Amino acid sequence: MSDILNAIGNTPIVKLQNIVPIGCGEIYVKLEAFNPTGSKKDRMALSMILGAEKRGVLKKGMTVVEYSGGSTGAGLAFVCSLKGYNFRLVTADVFGKEKIDLMRSLGANLEIIKSSDGKINKELITKMIKKANQISKEPNTFFTNQLNNTDVIEGFIPLGEEILNQLDGNVDAVCDTVGTAGTLMGIAKALKKAKSNCKVIAVEPSSSPILSKGIKGSHNVEGVGLGFVPNIYDDTLVDNVITIDETIARKTCKDLAKKEGIFCGTSSGMNVAAAIQISKELGAKSKVVTVACDTGLKYLSEGLFDD
Repeated sequence: MSDILNAIGNTPIVKLQNIVPIGCGEIYVKLEAFNPTGSKKDRMALSMILGAEKRGVLKKGMTVVEYSGGSTGAGLAFVCSLKGYNFRLVTADVFGKEKIDLMRSLGANLEIIKSSDGKINKELITKMIKKANQISKEPNTFFTNQLNNTDVIEGFIPLGEEILNQLDGNVDAVCDTVGTAGTLMGIAKALKKAKSNCKVIAVEPSSSPILSKGIKGSHNVEGVGLGFVPNIYDDTLVDNVITIDETIARKTCKDLAKKEGIFCGTSSGMNVAAAIQISKELGAKSKVVTVACDTGLKYLSEGLFDD
C-alpha cells in the first residue's frame, strides 16, 4: 500500500468548456485540490522537509517553524505529523477560518497575529515573518523559511513536468499568481529543461502590482501579492507580468463553480481570469495553462460564493 505522501502530485488537468470567450484558444487548468490537504502547497511542504532531512539540519525530535496564511501551513502540518515533527505556525486573523481550522486539525500549534486593517499587506506579512524568526531562535527548532528556501522551487518542478507530459509538450503559455513565486519558478525551470518555447507569465493583484510597477498595496487575495518581491523570484525566467482586478478574480471563481464545476479559491480565479486574457492575445489556436491552486471549501466563511 502506498504512503499518503505518495498521493502528492500527478494531479489532473482539464480543458475549460463553458467560460472561455469566442476568439480565445484552449485553456487548461491543473486541479491542485486533488493533493491530500487540498492545495498545491503540499508539493513544496514535502520538498522543504525532505531537503532539510537530506542536509541533516532537521532531525528527529525537532520542531518545524513557519509562517503561512493557510495552504503552506496545512501542507507542512500534514507532512510534519506523518514524519513525527512538532510544528509551530505563525498566521494572521485575515485568513479564512477554514484554513486556520484545517491547520490546527492537522496538528499545527498556531500563533495568530492581528492585522491593522483586515487586509493582506507588506506590514502584516513582515510581522508574521518577524515572529517566525523569533520562534526559530529557540532550541531544537528548524525554520523552513519558505520565501528564502530553494527547496520550494524543487517541489514545483514536477508540476511543470506534469503539464508538459499531459499536453504532449504542446503549450503556448503558462501563468500563475505570485506569492512565494515557487510554483511559477518551478514550472519555468521544467520548461527550460525541456527546451520549451512556452511563455511564462506572472500574475498579481492590480491593487498590489509590486512586480510590474514596484507598487505595494493591500488586498484580500490569500497567498499572493505579498507587497515585496520574493527572494526566489527570478525575473529572467518570466516573459511578462499581468495584473488582474480582485473583483474579476472573485467573479471568475463563481463562474468556474457554476459553469465548469471547478470549485476553487480567489487566487485560482485570478489565474483563470489571467489565462483568458492571455488566450485572447495569443488567439484561437493557442493553448494556455494555469493552476487551480486549491479548493473553494477553504473560502466559504469569507462569502466568496455568496450572491
